[in-house]
Amino acid sequence: MFVKINRKQLKREISKGGIHVSSTINISVLMVLLVFILVTFVIDRYKTIVIPKDLYFPRLTTVTKTPYSSVFIFHRSSSYFPSVDGVIEFTDSTGPVDIWHSLSDEELAEKAMMVPRVAEDPKKVAFMFLTRRQLPLRLFWEKFFEGHDGLFSIYLHTSPDFNYEPPNSSVFYKRRIPSKFVQWGKPTMIDAERRLLANALLDFSNQRFILLSESCIPLFNFTTIYNYLMNANGSFLSSFDDPRKIGRGRYNKRMGPTITLKDWRKGSQWFEVNRELAHEIISDKTYYHVFQTHCLPPCYMDEHYLPTLVNKVRPDLTTNTTVTWTDWSGGGSHPMMFMKKDITKMFINEVRYGSNCTYNGVNSKICFVFARKFHPSTLDPLLKMAQKIFGFSP
Repeated sequence: MFVKINRKQLKREISKGGIHVSSTINISVLMVLLVFILVTFVIDRYKTIVIPKDLYFPRLTTVTKTPYSSVFIFHRSSSYFPSVDGVIEFTDSTGPVDIWHSLSDEELAEKAMMVPRVAEDPKKVAFMFLTRRQLPLRLFWEKFFEGHDGLFSIYLHTSPDFNYEPPNSSVFYKRRIPSKFVQWGKPTMIDAERRLLANALLDFSNQRFILLSESCIPLFNFTTIYNYLMNANGSFLSSFDDPRKIGRGRYNKRMGPTITLKDWRKGSQWFEVNRELAHEIISDKTYYHVFQTHCLPPCYMDEHYLPTLVNKVRPDLTTNTTVTWTDWSGGGSHPMMFMKKDITKMFINEVRYGSNCTYNGVNSKICFVFARKFHPSTLDPLLKMAQKIFGFSP
């Protein structure tokens, strides 16, 4: 019901220092106003109590579509993270389309830990590349992934000032995550690894997570590697007690009593873990801060933090081995780098079958499914022998 107000009368009453509400006009106005205020208050309280802020539906602003699938990405601004201009990821068999966001590392880890741990089929392998800039062996990797959409996800951690995007026909297109600068042997290296894991954990279809560098190559075709990782009983993260100066000699007594010399372990930086162990890695705060404070050169976090952490929290989840072959026979702090002249059929087969190990408790000649370090000049010979050696078309 609408009420007609005598403006002259209202103005005259206000000038006297008070409002004398007439029986025909102003009581109805005040009642409507009070009801409006009451309803607004009740709705606000309902939203606060019944609907948590992190469950509010974000405001949709733009929609994009990638060439890889029928997935639409809705870019949004969030009431929970006011500074975020990120994405809501809707996935189909090809997985998330756009992985860029503006979450802090802490917010990212919290979101990742909320994602379910058990996925429906098809389960995917997350390939996490820790690189400086572009991937010089990208074309070789693209041949490896070809024809296997829906069984893998790709995540690239590059230098933050690197903005190059491969063609939109590439599986690496728009696969860079928000990255920060990384220094070899420093805590920033571990930060980058945890950042990759947290981003990959946001996709609940990812069940295995492999850390790779720009100099890594696959040693077998996709199907062989996928089955090898998916069917493994444990994770492939090496963790061993090294009595030498470059092992126990790097332990700092100030780490005790949280980390003792008995807990101290060493291992390869290049790991492969299942979803359960990935959760343990990104959720750790206690041991990470101890390492960050007391693991200083000649102690290097990338060689000791994860092996020691796993030994402390879940030693039952790892085989204490790595699936990434590296040649340390040259001595020094860096492994051998292989050049164009080194790439022969004999060399590749020696890397693939030249070791003995156990896989799920059974003796096996396949101990490694990835290898490093391969110089950019190796791309051409690798592509030429791709069909015969690796089992995928050049």
